[in-house]
Amino acid sequence: MPGVLFIDEVHMLDIECFSFLNRALENDMAPILVVATNRGITTIRGTNYKSPHGIPIDFLDRLLIISTQPYTEEDIHKILDIRCQEEDVEMSEDAKVLLTKIGVDTSLRYAIHLITSAALACLKRKGKIVEMEDISRVYELFWDVKRSTQYLMEYQSQYMFNEVPTGEGDEDKPNAMIS
Repeated sequence: MPGVLFIDEVHMLDIECFSFLNRALENDMAPILVVATNRGITTIRGTNYKSPHGIPIDFLDRLLIISTQPYTEEDIHKILDIRCQEEDVEMSEDAKVLLTKIGVDTSLRYAIHLITSAALACLKRKGKIVEMEDISRVYELFWDVKRSTQYLMEYQSQYMFNEVPTGEGDEDKPNAMIS
């Protein structure tokens, strides 16, 4: 077997890359290709055409598409539990429940990042088991994307380089990033 080629964020490839991959996959020694994307109908880079997942239709026709589902609260709890074991972090069940809720409300990645920070907060207070107070503390200190964005939108005028429109006709400017 010639191997496996995994391409994450495949929608970022342009039309020339897809053309190259199309030809390469016809070779007898072509690897198994696994691609991932989180896009729906979007423009294929380098063209004006829209396509499912930003992948040309002729290339998409060669793929088997596997549908994935968002994690449930129970899934997130199990993943966080495993991650605590991997990082040798002892955590109370109440703290795990709180961390799971944070993971559901924000993202699994953010909740995983809080494990290490909470363990350090626990060490600082000379504790042996991460408790809810440690999770709450690091949640207040380290923001997720949504809270950070809300803060920036509220206080954008206080920053030196403000590219977000303020509602005074800026919407049509090329640097307007958020509508």
